[in-house]
Amino acid sequence: MNHLERFPELKGGLLLPLVESFYTIQGEGYHTGKAAYFIRLGGCDVGCSWCDAKETWNLRKFPPVEVEKIVADALAYPARSIVITGGEPLRYPLDILCGRLTEENREIFLETSGSEPLTGRFDWICLSPKKNKPPLKENYRFAHELKVIIEEPEDFAWAESNREKTGTDCKLYLQPEWSRSEKILPEIIGYVKEHPAWNISLQTHKYMKIP
Repeated sequence: MNHLERFPELKGGLLLPLVESFYTIQGEGYHTGKAAYFIRLGGCDVGCSWCDAKETWNLRKFPPVEVEKIVADALAYPARSIVITGGEPLRYPLDILCGRLTEENREIFLETSGSEPLTGRFDWICLSPKKNKPPLKENYRFAHELKVIIEEPEDFAWAESNREKTGTDCKLYLQPEWSRSEKILPEIIGYVKEHPAWNISLQTHKYMKIP
């Protein structure tokens, strides 16, 4: 079943289940420190125990919102960078949203687990694979950035198995799971020193106490 058949109430992407949108500073990964407008969509079936946005999982809590309103709200802010996140945003047809944002000369970043087929056109794709529901094979080649959450030392092997599937130009990041950061960060530091192809991503927005 494709995106259009699964969610007919979204009218092919003219509507999307918006949880929230906000203007902030990107706190993670390659674009850390950049002003960006976030569009968070509801609904996720990956089910990570440490997810910091579990309130987004239940799609039915978030009535569909017109894409034109989502875009209009984004245009009220000066940043050109738009981050589409979730939940898992690739559950939905994103071509219309991406098309409208592109028409408005915005650069579009996607944050995804890669567990659903790619829709939409993006300037940057951050692939953050999850063991519960790994990325589709075809999605690895689209990733500009691979960001793997490290909870336990054995997660380094999971990170490497994902790295092998990405392109040679893909930026590589290891990020400590927030609740275990104090314990696992020294392990990550040591690992990156031994495997310098990787970089460390920290959730700097949490240190700055911003969304």
